[in-house]
Amino acid sequence: MADIALNLGISIDESKLEIQTAKEKANALTDEIDDILKFKEEQLPLQGQTWKDLTLLEKEEFRLRKVGTKGIEHYTSNIKEQKEKLRAKQNSHAMSSAMSCFIRALSSPGLEKSFFLKWLRINLDNLAHDKLAGLREQYKQKCNDSENKEEIKEIDRQLSNSSLGTEHFFREMGQMYEASVSLPEKNPSRQQLQHLPRLCAQLMLDGFPLELVDGDASNIPLGWVGDVLAQLNELVSPNNKILVITVLGVQSTGKSTLLNTMFGVQFAVSSGRCTRGAFMLLIRVNEDMKATLKCDFLVIIDTEGLKSPELAQLDNSHEHDNELATLVVGLSDMTIINIAMENSTEMKDILQIVVHAFLRMKEVGKKPKCQFVHQNVSDVSAHDKNLRDRKLLLQQLNEMTQAAAKMEGKEKYKSFTDVMDYNPDTGNWYIPGLWNGNPPMAPVNAGYSEAVYDLKKNVMLNLENCTVTTNNILELCEWITSLWTAVKHENFIFSFRNSLVADAYMRLCIECNKWEWDLKKDMHSWLTMAQTRIKNFGTIAVKGQFSDVEDLRNNLRREASEKLMTSERTLLEQLTEYFKQKEGHVYLVERYKQEFENSIKSLRKELECDVSKELTAAAAMRQGQAELDKVKEKYTKEIEGQVCKLIENCRKKQAQMTEDELDTEFDKMWNKTLNEFESFKQKPLDIFVSVTFHLRQNLKDKGSHACDLLSKKSLTDCGLSPYKCTAEGLFKQATHEILKFFKFKDAETRAQHLADKIIAACQQSVEENKYRKNNYHDTFILEILDIIDKHLNHEEHIKDMEFEVSLKQHICAGAARQFEEMHEYFLKENDPYQRLVQNKENFCTSFKDVFYDRDQCQKKANEFAHNCLGPAIKDYINRSLGPDIVSEIKTFPEFSTRMVFQSTVLLDLLQKDNFSDFLRYICSHESYVKQWILNAILKRFSGQHSTFQFENKLLESCLKSINNALMNAKDATSETVKEFVEMICRELEDKLAISHDAFGTFMILNNANYEQFANWLKKSVNEMAETFRNEFKTNRLEEKTSASSLEAPG
Repeated sequence: MADIALNLGISIDESKLEIQTAKEKANALTDEIDDILKFKEEQLPLQGQTWKDLTLLEKEEFRLRKVGTKGIEHYTSNIKEQKEKLRAKQNSHAMSSAMSCFIRALSSPGLEKSFFLKWLRINLDNLAHDKLAGLREQYKQKCNDSENKEEIKEIDRQLSNSSLGTEHFFREMGQMYEASVSLPEKNPSRQQLQHLPRLCAQLMLDGFPLELVDGDASNIPLGWVGDVLAQLNELVSPNNKILVITVLGVQSTGKSTLLNTMFGVQFAVSSGRCTRGAFMLLIRVNEDMKATLKCDFLVIIDTEGLKSPELAQLDNSHEHDNELATLVVGLSDMTIINIAMENSTEMKDILQIVVHAFLRMKEVGKKPKCQFVHQNVSDVSAHDKNLRDRKLLLQQLNEMTQAAAKMEGKEKYKSFTDVMDYNPDTGNWYIPGLWNGNPPMAPVNAGYSEAVYDLKKNVMLNLENCTVTTNNILELCEWITSLWTAVKHENFIFSFRNSLVADAYMRLCIECNKWEWDLKKDMHSWLTMAQTRIKNFGTIAVKGQFSDVEDLRNNLRREASEKLMTSERTLLEQLTEYFKQKEGHVYLVERYKQEFENSIKSLRKELECDVSKELTAAAAMRQGQAELDKVKEKYTKEIEGQVCKLIENCRKKQAQMTEDELDTEFDKMWNKTLNEFESFKQKPLDIFVSVTFHLRQNLKDKGSHACDLLSKKSLTDCGLSPYKCTAEGLFKQATHEILKFFKFKDAETRAQHLADKIIAACQQSVEENKYRKNNYHDTFILEILDIIDKHLNHEEHIKDMEFEVSLKQHICAGAARQFEEMHEYFLKENDPYQRLVQNKENFCTSFKDVFYDRDQCQKKANEFAHNCLGPAIKDYINRSLGPDIVSEIKTFPEFSTRMVFQSTVLLDLLQKDNFSDFLRYICSHESYVKQWILNAILKRFSGQHSTFQFENKLLESCLKSINNALMNAKDATSETVKEFVEMICRELEDKLAISHDAFGTFMILNNANYEQFANWLKKSVNEMAETFRNEFKTNRLEEKTSASSLEAPG
């Protein structure tokens, strides 16, 4: 057409030199494009997978979704290292020929660059049209053949990636600039790109849009956008006041067409998903309107269509749409919500998430104005007829706002209008369709332009009354940065379709937490009973039921497994029943049911493993005690026999013997008998040999290098001084000292921090075993090696074998020395000969009581109550008090879910504003949180809210069991006190672990009448209980928590 016009002598614009030059440059750039996908990979490499990976890392750095049990500081440090590598990868690419051509063309003088961009857009649209038409035809043909699934998938991928527009060149330019900023300031590559932001700012003044949100990566290149806006501010200052208008809507509802009609701009329009991400465009305000609007420019933001079919199949599609909506609504002074009537539900879901996000994000400090535009409504009376629908929409939005506010603890927000500035009477506009009839031959509907013009007038009127504005371009830049940072921090609500789904999910989490805790508490009670049975094994309580303690342990393991399987089925049934109820919008979270079922199954396996470990440890302790108990029993029977002989000999003497004479006779017999006993000395274990063996077994699969390192140093020479990670070589040592001086963390510093953390965890395990005052068992060192391995496996960046071997040697050596002390103390305390000497006074007193025929009932009853039942009751209360405290604590709102708890801890940190607390939280997160929980418990149970009610409840439970045992023993036929007491012990075998030594001492020369003994025992038990109650009221809570187990298995 242009050639024909020239031949006819008609003057046309294309004949101008600057337009011809621009066209030639555009043609030179697009003529090289044969394959769009290949062109993008070769000529625009920075915006590909590398930029998408950077986006994922940026969000993960804030949200920490995959941190698991890893140290937060190390995890974020690792993310930063990966980001640096990706930026280095971007910088390794030289500027492509296409980008060089593009930037040179943009640097052209006058209007040439504008013409260049126009020609480039036309050429790219033609290319895309031809390419997409061919691909669609292929797709149509392949879809008819169901066997071509892989080919269809590949064509579908090409269709998604075949778009190529001017925005891709600007995006590449932005990535080139962002990557160059990571280089040193005087680097030539960085210097040659410093002019790019000003170039783009000038184009914005010329009416070209700037890509704010990258639609492919769902990210904002903050450095690039910030510098472009800073340059724009310099170009227009001091006339830099702005107002922001945003359009938001579901895909294909005519958002771009609406903006183009309202403001005379040229956002790209087409059927289907056209706009990707968000674009901002600058419109200069006329002088006569500046005073009215109180601004120099309008910033128009056009967004991609939400709820797109191509994103709907992705798991994070809700997240993508919700992030974008929250960002653009937060930036705007006026938000136009574009609704086609069939898409109103989807748009309502988006608005609910925006409201919820605003409630969660402290940075959002303004209240955007809101206008609803209902497209394709031609009835002139639509506004009046849809009054009921508008009321219903507002009612639903209010319900969602209240649900969101309740979840966030901000009940002051009662309605949608508390968060968004919206009037249901004046905030709704009904616009007819754009075409009169069916395109392409249909004429444009004049009513469309008229309705849009009325909307524009209303928007301007609302903006005139706008009291809060972003004010100027620099403040908009700061607002974008702070708002996008807040969006990246948001880890929970964006992943849900709307606030009701989020609320239903939270309710389900709270309910499942209750079920899981009930199971844990129930298993803790069962485990306490099982451990008591193992401790009582070998006494009269469980004699003859099992061949040995291993048989008992195996039987208990089977019982635990069956109990857990039954509990798992019960929990799964409860979950199924929960999803059948109609309240609480449960149907909205049906998709998460499988996730919670898997969690229940995982909990069962975890508890089964923990219970098995505890039973094995308890059985091992009992086996270690068995040999000593046999020797003690032999010695006691021997000395008791000698005492009985002495009583007979003394009674044969006709003269009445005094107390002193009886003492003299008893001492002679005692010394003679003890001298005749064989000297029994239990052979002490060689702890270091045992620990070394298990350490070698632990490292044998690590390779020959680990074994060589282990052989270089004896374990007895390790752990004698504090563990230090040192840098090898003078250069590394110097580097380490310099980094240490400037507070930077190198590899040695990170390794030292990890070592300190592991040493502290292992020391805690050692202290717990020492506190129990049991004999040493191999399970102790296996537990420590397991703790070390778990910590090391979670640290990806520390894989040094020398570090692992030296750390294990240091920790195991220190633990071995402490276990040696514990073992020696146990042998000393449980030495049969010493135990016999300690009981000499009891033997002597019982000897004289029997000789004089004194009544032993009261004395023996008191002895049994205080020496046998008393310690057992205290042990039971200490083991059972922890779960009761935890159950009470879990009723507090701040402990309802993990997310709420973490939020509470962080808010407490902010309120205290103490640097040392921040440091402890970052460096020793686990220990800080444990101490925080302990402080919360101490605070809750101090003063009036003491633990007395729990302790008294447990005491009453013990008293009830003892009284029942007494009643049952009385009903049975007993001839002696021994039979009577044995029957009581059998009744209590599952609840109270009665000391074997204390029971043996009590039975020495016991000839009391069992009926009188029973009466005195009941009175002694009641007196003892009253003493316990007084102790519960006076003992400090710190002592109780240290003696109690605050954790159930798992």
